[in-house]
Amino acid sequence: MKIFTGKVISTPSDKTVKVAMARITIHPLYGKRLKRVKKYLVHDEIGAKIGDFVKFVATKPVSKLKKWKILEVKK
Repeated sequence: MKIFTGKVISTPSDKTVKVAMARITIHPLYGKRLKRVKKYLVHDEIGAKIGDFVKFVATKPVSKLKKWKILEVKK
């Protein structure tokens, strides 16, 4: 079970938050560092707010796009 960390960027509905997870990759030819951001819809029973950092993990599908749930909120 892999635990991911990201920042809450939006709260589209009551028990859903949108979390952005950034990673740094290096271009294979030029060596420039590139920031890649992936966004996840995460099930939120805890009540995270915009700007919070959260730890989330994969779970059984809650809806069509929500396959993640929050473990803890770090301010």
